[in-house]
Parts: sequence; C-alpha cells; structure tokens
Amino acid sequence: MGLSEREERLLEEMERSLYATDADLANKLSRPVNFSPKRIIAGGAITIIGVSLLIVAVMLQFALFGVVGFLVMLTGLVLASSNIGVGAEPAGKTTSKSPGQSKPKQSFNKSFFEDRWDKRQGN
Repeated sequence: MGLSEREERLLEEMERSLYATDADLANKLSRPVNFSPKRIIAGGAITIIGVSLLIVAVMLQFALFGVVGFLVMLTGLVLASSNIGVGAEPAGKTTSKSPGQSKPKQSFNKSFFEDRWDKRQGN
C-alpha cells in the first residue's frame, strides 16, 4: 500500500528537517556500510574465545573468570559488528566538499529509494 500525497509531503518534510538539524547523523546514514571481512573473522574468533572462557568459568564455578569471559565475548561482538574506520571513501572520491554539494547526495539517496520502491511496485 502506497503513501498518500499528504503522507509523502510529511515524510519529505521530516527528511529535510533531519538533514537540516542533524547533518552528522544524516551524513552517517547516507554513507554505505562497508564491513571488513578481517574484522568480522577476528570478532567472531574473539567471541568464540569469550564464550569458551564463560563455559570454563561455569564449570569451575569461578564468577570473576565468567565476568572476564563475558567481557571478551562482548568485545568480539562489538568488533565484528562495528564499522568504525572501515572503508572511509572510495578511491575516486574526494573528501573536500563545498557547502552546495550536499544537496545532490540527498537527491541521489532519494532517487535510489524511489527506484527501489518502484521496482517493488512493479513499475
């Protein structure tokens, strides 16, 4: 079921407001997410080590060891699921932008999502 014209206008107004008030969040949301396979593998390995430490702590009935195992497991999960500092900008793009260049990126994202919506609707 599609949005009515009023709902579309409200949504567009909310998007413009978000871009105007919180530029950092809008910039972060508009960037593609690039997960590094190395980080995922390392995080998975650390998580497995943490789970193993937790199981050993339960078998030995040593609570402090269990807390350490849980923290190691949590660190592994955060490492595997975070993308901090990964895939900053593709090689062909520059990071210096003039203030007027932020609008085309917004229209690109809007057209991307509109194209996806049209594909789903069979247009």
